[in-house]
Amino acid sequence: MLFLLSVIIQVITLPEESMRRKICAIGNSRGVSLPVEALEKLKLAVGSEVEVQLDEEHGRIVIEPVKQDKYPEGVDAEFVSQVNDFIEHYKPALKKLAE
Repeated sequence: MLFLLSVIIQVITLPEESMRRKICAIGNSRGVSLPVEALEKLKLAVGSEVEVQLDEEHGRIVIEPVKQDKYPEGVDAEFVSQVNDFIEHYKPALKKLAE
Protein backbone atom coordinates (compact mmCIF):
# COMPACT_ATOMS: atom_id res chain seq x y z
CA MET A 1 0.00 0.00 0.00
CA LEU A 2 2.90 2.34 0.67
CA PHE A 3 3.97 1.98 -2.98
CA LEU A 4 0.54 3.06 -4.20
CA LEU A 5 0.60 6.07 -1.89
CA SER A 6 4.01 7.03 -3.29
CA VAL A 7 2.71 6.81 -6.86
CA ILE A 8 -0.38 8.88 -6.02
CA ILE A 9 1.75 11.59 -4.43
CA GLN A 10 3.95 11.71 -7.54
CA VAL A 11 0.90 12.02 -9.78
CA ILE A 12 -0.52 14.87 -7.70
CA THR A 13 2.77 16.79 -7.68
CA LEU A 14 3.56 16.56 -11.39
CA PRO A 15 5.02 19.81 -12.77
CA GLU A 16 2.82 21.86 -15.13
CA GLU A 17 4.82 20.83 -18.19
CA SER A 18 4.29 17.08 -17.53
CA MET A 19 1.85 15.32 -19.81
CA ARG A 20 0.27 11.94 -19.19
CA ARG A 21 -0.04 9.87 -22.39
CA LYS A 22 -0.88 6.25 -23.25
CA ILE A 23 1.25 3.88 -25.30
CA CYS A 24 -0.55 2.89 -28.51
CA ALA A 25 0.07 0.41 -31.31
CA ILE A 26 1.55 1.76 -34.54
CA GLY A 27 1.79 -1.19 -36.90
CA ASN A 28 4.16 -3.70 -35.25
CA SER A 29 5.69 -0.94 -33.10
CA ARG A 30 4.47 1.03 -30.12
CA GLY A 31 4.32 4.80 -29.81
CA VAL A 32 3.18 7.76 -27.75
CA SER A 33 1.27 10.67 -29.26
CA LEU A 34 2.69 14.10 -28.52
CA PRO A 35 0.52 17.19 -28.07
CA VAL A 36 0.82 19.76 -30.85
CA GLU A 37 1.36 22.51 -28.25
CA ALA A 38 4.44 20.72 -26.89
CA LEU A 39 5.85 20.19 -30.39
CA GLU A 40 5.28 23.85 -31.26
CA LYS A 41 7.11 24.99 -28.11
CA LEU A 42 10.14 22.93 -29.19
CA LYS A 43 9.71 23.89 -32.87
CA LEU A 44 9.24 20.26 -33.89
CA ALA A 45 7.00 18.93 -36.64
CA VAL A 46 6.07 15.67 -38.32
CA GLY A 47 9.33 14.31 -39.70
CA SER A 48 11.56 16.00 -37.11
CA GLU A 49 14.26 13.69 -35.80
CA VAL A 50 14.39 12.87 -32.11
CA GLU A 51 16.80 10.80 -30.05
CA VAL A 52 15.29 8.18 -27.76
CA GLN A 53 17.31 7.13 -24.71
CA LEU A 54 16.49 4.41 -22.20
CA ASP A 55 17.39 5.50 -18.65
CA GLU A 56 17.08 2.20 -16.79
CA GLU A 57 18.58 3.64 -13.61
CA HIS A 58 15.66 6.06 -13.20
CA GLY A 59 13.07 3.90 -15.02
CA ARG A 60 12.33 6.37 -17.79
CA ILE A 61 12.49 6.95 -21.52
CA VAL A 62 13.94 10.30 -22.59
CA ILE A 63 13.04 11.84 -25.96
CA GLU A 64 15.11 14.82 -27.11
CA PRO A 65 15.16 16.75 -30.39
CA VAL A 66 18.18 16.11 -32.61
CA LYS A 67 20.02 19.33 -33.36
CA GLN A 68 19.47 20.09 -37.04
CA ASP A 69 22.64 21.40 -38.66
CA LYS A 70 21.62 20.33 -42.17
CA TYR A 71 19.42 23.33 -42.97
CA PRO A 72 20.95 26.10 -45.08
CA GLU A 73 21.51 29.50 -43.49
CA GLY A 74 18.21 31.30 -42.91
CA VAL A 75 16.16 28.08 -42.85
CA ASP A 76 15.03 26.74 -39.49
CA ALA A 77 12.75 23.97 -38.23
CA GLU A 78 9.77 26.35 -38.07
CA PHE A 79 10.12 27.20 -41.78
CA VAL A 80 10.47 23.51 -42.64
CA SER A 81 7.33 22.82 -40.61
CA GLN A 82 5.42 25.52 -42.53
CA VAL A 83 6.58 24.10 -45.87
CA ASN A 84 5.54 20.60 -44.78
CA ASP A 85 2.11 21.90 -43.73
CA PHE A 86 1.74 23.65 -47.12
CA ILE A 87 2.69 20.48 -49.01
CA GLU A 88 0.30 18.36 -46.94
CA HIS A 89 -2.57 20.84 -47.41
CA TYR A 90 -2.08 21.19 -51.17
CA LYS A 91 -0.89 17.63 -51.91
CA PRO A 92 -3.73 16.78 -54.36
CA ALA A 93 -3.17 19.99 -56.37
CA LEU A 94 0.61 19.52 -56.35
CA LYS A 95 0.20 15.94 -57.64
CA LYS A 96 -1.99 17.19 -60.50
CA LEU A 97 0.55 19.87 -61.36
CA ALA A 98 3.31 17.24 -61.44
CA GLU A 99 1.39 15.20 -64.06
